[in-house]
Amino acid sequence: MSRQPEVLWAQRSEKVYLTISVPDAEDVVIKTEPQGIFSFSAVAHGESFSLNLELFDSVLPEGSKTKTKVGSRNIICSIQKDKKCWWKRLLKSEAKHPYIKVDWNKWCDEDEESENSGSDDDFDGGEENDESDADDGMLYLPDLEKLRGK
Repeated sequence: MSRQPEVLWAQRSEKVYLTISVPDAEDVVIKTEPQGIFSFSAVAHGESFSLNLELFDSVLPEGSKTKTKVGSRNIICSIQKDKKCWWKRLLKSEAKHPYIKVDWNKWCDEDEESENSGSDDDFDGGEENDESDADDGMLYLPDLEKLRGK
């Protein structure tokens, strides 16, 4: 039996970003179908992971505009929406899925999209987090040391 990985998601009017947390993933298989079916499978440390999602709306077929980056900690997918619009949620189903969470690092509200349009080019800026997640917390240590000294 395979495990379901944690998935972080964010969107723009024309794209959906999925970050699938599977460290040291091998044999990664990702498939997107036009009707909005997203499938993922991989093996990590001898354990198999799989995921099947029925996305909120249709997407462009695999290969045309779907981009994937496999990193050492996670797999990042950029999926082109069929229609330029904002989805109310990631999945068609309104049910809660504990393994799906919002990716606040990539999140952008509708009214902010035009301001950030030049900086969200698929994987620009996103991959640094792939390798430096452990270091991000260190950025705040100098501030804590100053507070402790007062």
